[in-house]
Amino acid sequence: MVIRLRRGGAGASFTVRRVASGIGVERTFPLHSPLVEKVEVMRHGKVRRAKLYYLRGLSGKASRIKEKRTAKAAPRD
Repeated sequence: MVIRLRRGGAGASFTVRRVASGIGVERTFPLHSPLVEKVEVMRHGKVRRAKLYYLRGLSGKASRIKEKRTAKAAPRD
């Protein structure tokens, strides 16, 4: 889950968070690093703020974010 996205051209970075063995782990990646091959969006969450630091203090079901539903476009003929 991406909890922070810092824009700014060549200095852009993003911070991801996951729970590994019951311990929360965060890692920051430079967006334009050669180590980052691609960034793929798996799903969008429904949140009302830009930075999700409040998830650090939550656990279990409380730390889940609702999925944002989008209408699919009708196929054109």
